[in-house]
Amino acid sequence: MAIAWFVLVAFLAVVRPRGISLREVRRFVPDLVHLLADLSRDATVSRRLHRRLALLLVYLAFPIDLIPDFIPVLGYADDVILIAFVLRSVVRLVDAETVERHWRGTTDGLMLLRQLAGIDSSG
Repeated sequence: MAIAWFVLVAFLAVVRPRGISLREVRRFVPDLVHLLADLSRDATVSRRLHRRLALLLVYLAFPIDLIPDFIPVLGYADDVILIAFVLRSVVRLVDAETVERHWRGTTDGLMLLRQLAGIDSSG
């Protein structure tokens, strides 16, 4: 899990928008975990999105991956790519107000989330 967190932070450090510091990226990961957990418990979020979040958690908990985790860096790449894909799809399909309501991080973190999800910062 620690290695997956490190790979995700490294990925976010590379793709982060200008003006976002590495410190903000490190704080972003726990905020992101809280957001996904809160969205998975939100009754206003569609069942389809609940299923996506549940399937992501099952995949991450399942010991067999597409690329075995014992392969350095690449072993966790499939996990990070899947997390990014699910995050992007969930944030794009949930209305901006719901995302903002559940976001526990900073405004800069929310801006980073929107940029990574490919949605405009106006909501």
